[in-house]
Amino acid sequence: MTSDPISDMLARIRNALKAGLPSVELPGSRIKGEILRVMKEEGYITDFTMTDGVPRLLSIELKYNDDAEPAIRGMRRESRPGLRKFCGVQEIPNVLGGLGIAVLSTSGGILSGKDARKRKLGGELICTIW
Repeated sequence: MTSDPISDMLARIRNALKAGLPSVELPGSRIKGEILRVMKEEGYITDFTMTDGVPRLLSIELKYNDDAEPAIRGMRRESRPGLRKFCGVQEIPNVLGGLGIAVLSTSGGILSGKDARKRKLGGELICTIW
């Protein structure tokens, strides 16, 4: 059992990308599913499915370009259990000059930084992806 399931998910995705795997499976949860929904909307993964059984499993189809380069260049867990990071709408980071995304947990749900700015919502900065 890991103390930070979101960091575990990001590490599994990062390791699968480095190994060139087409997909990765990991334990599922609602918040992981929402983070993956944002990643899919922004074009960083191809698709994901969550099983309804016990235990829940997430299967993530990773995205690569024509040269077999991963769509995700890097990921960083920002807010973690030992040090939470919150930001207002003005402090939402612009990742890699707008080429990456910030994923936030807001009162309107899990949103990308771009959507949070449009809705004028701040919240907990979960991770950044580029």
